[in-house]
Order: sequence, then structure tokens, then C-alpha cells
Amino acid sequence: MNYAEFYRRSIEDREAFWAEQARLIDWKQAPRTICDNSKPPFTRWFAGGTTNLCHNAVDRHLKDRPDQPALIYVSTETGIERTYSFAQLHGEVLRAAAALKSLGVKKGDCVLIYMPMIAEAAFAMLACARIGAIHSVVFGGFASVSLASRIEDAKPKLIVSADAGSRGGKVTAYKPLLDEAIRLSKHKPQSVLLVDRGLAPMELGGGRDHDWTALTEQHAGMQVDCEWLDATDISYTIYTSGTTGQPKGVQRDVGGYAVALAASMKHIFLGEPGETYFSTSDIGWVVGHSYIVYGPLLAGMATIMYEGLPIRPDAGVWWSLVEKYKVTAMFSAPTAVRVLKKQDPAFLKKYDLSSLKALFLAGEPLDEPTARWISEGLGVPIIDNYWQTESGWPILTIANGVEKKPSRFGSPGVPMYGYDVKLVHESTGEELTGVNEKGVVVIEGPTPPGFMQTVWGDDERYVRTYWETVPGRMVYSTFDWGIRDKDGYYFILGRTDDVINVAGHRLGTREIEESISSHPNVAEVAVVGVADALKGQVAMAFVVARDSSTLPDAASRLKLEGDIMKLVDGQLGAVARPSRVHFVNLLPKTRSGKLLRRAIQAVAEGRDPGDLTTIEDPAALQQIRDLIVSK
Repeated sequence: MNYAEFYRRSIEDREAFWAEQARLIDWKQAPRTICDNSKPPFTRWFAGGTTNLCHNAVDRHLKDRPDQPALIYVSTETGIERTYSFAQLHGEVLRAAAALKSLGVKKGDCVLIYMPMIAEAAFAMLACARIGAIHSVVFGGFASVSLASRIEDAKPKLIVSADAGSRGGKVTAYKPLLDEAIRLSKHKPQSVLLVDRGLAPMELGGGRDHDWTALTEQHAGMQVDCEWLDATDISYTIYTSGTTGQPKGVQRDVGGYAVALAASMKHIFLGEPGETYFSTSDIGWVVGHSYIVYGPLLAGMATIMYEGLPIRPDAGVWWSLVEKYKVTAMFSAPTAVRVLKKQDPAFLKKYDLSSLKALFLAGEPLDEPTARWISEGLGVPIIDNYWQTESGWPILTIANGVEKKPSRFGSPGVPMYGYDVKLVHESTGEELTGVNEKGVVVIEGPTPPGFMQTVWGDDERYVRTYWETVPGRMVYSTFDWGIRDKDGYYFILGRTDDVINVAGHRLGTREIEESISSHPNVAEVAVVGVADALKGQVAMAFVVARDSSTLPDAASRLKLEGDIMKLVDGQLGAVARPSRVHFVNLLPKTRSGKLLRRAIQAVAEGRDPGDLTTIEDPAALQQIRDLIVSK
């Protein structure tokens, strides 16, 4: 099929197009209206239809593939590896659902899940979906203040958690963090359900706290029917990372999300029943919701849920899992690939990766050198994709399930079906149609199925934050700069609020990072704009060298700094040349692998970096602070 025609139909004949996609899932009652856009920007998909995410992810596969692997749980932190068939997963979800109901949880109630990457976290999510409860997963290990703000906003009846999580062999006790968060929150949950992994001491508070194993075993063998939900009912909320002020809960529906994911598994991720999908994300992030738990299971695939690092016990651990479980599609982040880029490349050739159709990457812009390195190393297509917590599934990528198209290094691809993507001028709102014209990436309504419904509990904030930022137009702003080449491929140039204004010249940090990344001795780079009395702002770069042994002294560092500046000069011009290039051992990132550019910028300007509850290693920021102070 021709993708251009497929895409055109999705925009110009939405009703017929999405009615076809809706046949990819089971409905108890067929939808009466496919797309209701009578109150923009609040689009309602498949109104009048009733369905259930858990039924589509688990129950409907029991007839044809009860003994096929469904959930493969692997923890290199604890040495546990276990495969659950669809029948076994169904049993675990039934017990979890019965346990939730015994604690008073019913349709429409919120259940906050604060869990490490363990199988019980997936059971809890699916159990919520089964009984019509709204789950709100908060990244495991969030500090108490951040967790408290989410508890206060989500107002859960129940919280599901665990004694502890582990990362890189370092155990983080969750129960004390949770207890403190509940103490700080104005909202108090009625009950807390806890998984005891035996990693940290844990006392159960009388009356409120319950043991997962004991409670679920009490309900073994109980039948809990799926609650048939309206397609427009709420499936879950998830809080966007990097939110300033009050947390911003992205609210998602049931039917539209199920259809969007089922369609994406077919058209984008090349998923077939009986195959194995491996996303290296965390369930605390949207990728974990869409492409660890729901998407692969909807497609009748086995999904790998991995707790651990990409380099422990060694840098071949992911590829060993690809070989062992015959993974056909893998989803990771450019940050993780850059980590692997610093390891022995022999690990890429050590295992049989012949089952792998493609490696999909998202989360950070994928620079061309990194894309080329992993492409040559694995010998499979590298498919970048661009999306957001708000969208729920890819906005820009390549839909090879519709028509085979080549990827372009540095570009996530073309607009996906259902997304009416445009580039507009930031000040005038005028649509930009020229080749390589730089503008803000926006989406014209109605937004497709799977997209956020609104901000949890605050419709006005949804409109104000996302739909009223472009002058003269009601369009959804991604807050990202982009350009489009002559063939329609988009290139993302960084956040609109990551723009550096150097003596009147507006520069995207992404463009400078791309240039610096092309140096053979650069593994990772972050560029931020730093206040300057003369120029307003200057670019400052922080680089992790691929081979730090080449930088034994100040003279060698000065030489590499000069080489990098010349490189940027040659590629982008003198105006884009960083004022300084600092060399560090590691860059400050969140536990999900996102660069903390705001924190880097604050430290470089001598300001307080603010809330750092998601930082992976505080020493990374301290190293930057020490460098700045010493200059």
C-alpha cells in the first residue's frame, strides 16, 4: 500500500479510516460515533462503544494462545527471570483485581502505582484496567515531595508499592519515601498494598497497609469479570516529566488508546502475534505504558519487562535477551545507545540477532553519528520516532508496516497517520511550507485516537497550556522547533524554550549538539545557553569524551576544545561556536535517561537548579558546578 494515500485518508476521511482501525480490537458494543469534534479541542473517539483494555490485552488471547509467552520478567538486579504465559498472566491479573476490589476499589476510582520494574507492577496496571479503575503510575524512587504532589493531585483511593527498588546494585527503600509522601500530602489514601521483595526492611502500618502476596493468595481462583467501559472513559493519568509548578496529569481514554496502540503495533512496530517485543523503558514513563504493557499484549506478542542497567553484568546483556527470546522489535532511547557506544563494540557481534527486524529509538533527538554507529553495529534498520507523553504514540516516524521507506539519520521521519502536522512561525502563526524553513511543530485538530483527552481535573489548563500558544491559531503546540526537507522528512531542532539568542541570532541547542557529536572523540554532549553581559547569551557545551585517556592534562583538553570549536565553526558558522567546551565524566540525567539541561544551565549561571528528585547521579551536576567555580 502507498503510505501517502494511507496518510491522506487518515486526515481527509477520518471516519472511515479510523472505523477500519477500530476493527483491530474487540468491542462489547460497537461505537456509534467514530470522531466527535463538536467541542474542540476536546475530541471524543468511538463514543457509544464499550470495550476494556485488559480484555484486549489478555483475555481475548486465551482462546488461541493460552500457553504462549506473554510477559517475560528479567531482573539483573535480583537474578530473577520468569516467563508468564497468557493463561498465567490472566490468573495473576484476576488475583490482583480481586485484591483491589476487596480493598474497596471500584470503577472510576484512582489507584496510584509507585513501583519498581517488577511483574507485579504490570499485574496492578492490568487489574486496574480490568475493573475500570484509573491507574496513575509514578516513577519508582521519586522523592517524597514529588510523590506527595502527585498523590495530592491524583487523589488515589489505594496506592500500590513495594519495599524497595534496585538500580546498579544500589537498593532504594520505597516504603519510607511513600510514608513521608503520604504524611506530606493533604490527600490520604484509604489503603496501601505492598510487595515485599526482601530488599529492605518494611513494617506494615496497622489498618492501612496490606501485603500483596498474602492478599492476592486469599483471592486465588476468584473470577473477576472485565468491566465494559465507554470508549471515552478514563483509562489512566500520567504526570509529565519536567513539569514546573503543580504536576500536570495527562489524562487518556480507553477506546481511542486501545485502537491507536493496536494500529501502531501493526503499521509502525511490525508486531505479529507470537513474536517478542523488548522495550527498555520504565513503566513510570509513557513508553512503558504504551510499549511495555499495553501495545505488545494487544498485538498478542510476548513483552519483556527488564529491571537493570544496559551494561550490567556487561554491555551485552540486552543483546543476550534478544538472542534468548528471539526479539523481533526493540525500543530504546538514544541516551542508552550513547552509553553502549562507550563500551566494547564486540558485544554487538557476540549474539545472534537475526530475529530482530528493527531497533526503534525515542526520548531524545537521535544524532546522526550515534544512529550510524548502532546501525552499522547491529545491521538492522534504526527507526527513530518522535512523540510525547501527551500523544501516547509516535507523531513522526516511518510506518514500514504500510510501505517500506528508508530512515534518514538525524530525522525521526514523516507525520504518522492521524496527525495533521504543520510548521508555523512562532510570532505570527503563519504556516511555513518551504523546504528547511524553521518553525514550531504543531498539530491541527482534531487530534487522533490515543492522544490525551485533557489535563486531569483542569480542562482550562489543557486549553491554555497546549492550544493557545500560537498567535491567531488554535493548534496543539509540541513546543519543539523543526524543519522539513524536500521529501517531507522532519528534523527536530530542540525545544522552543531551549533557544539561545546570541547577539540577536537565534540558535537551537540541538543544532550545536549535532555538530559537536560528529567529532570522533565525542560520546555525549549537552549544550545550554548561558547569560552573557555582552551578547545576551552564549552557548556552553559539556562533553563526555569517547576516550578519556586522550585527555590526561589541561593542554590536551584545550586542544580538543579548540578542535570542537573549529568543527562547529565549519559546520554552523562562528555565531554557533560555544564560548566554552567543558569535559566531564558523565552528564546529569533523570533515571529515565533524559538530559537535565535546565539544571545544567542553572548551575552554569550560578543559580539554584531547583527540584532534582529525578536525577540519576547528583555527582554529575556537582562536577559541572566545580568546573564552573574553578574558571
